[in-house]
Amino acid sequence: MQELLTFLAKSLVENPDEVKVVDAGTEDGVLTLKLSVAPNDMGKVIGKQGRIAKAIRTVIKAAAVKENLKVNVEIVDAL
Repeated sequence: MQELLTFLAKSLVENPDEVKVVDAGTEDGVLTLKLSVAPNDMGKVIGKQGRIAKAIRTVIKAAAVKENLKVNVEIVDAL
């Protein structure tokens, strides 16, 4: 899942070297992934009214279903 999230985020931003994805652990059977990008790329990852962020979460959740996982994606300022 981390690789897929990293690939999606790097495809959207101008500074792909600053994309960081961290596994924040599993709680109640839900894997949490934290995504951090450069401050000037934050808008590109979130999108208007959060549409891009929602699409990223949907793709990750769809991939997680194939592996019988539950995944939560958090977009954070800095890691």
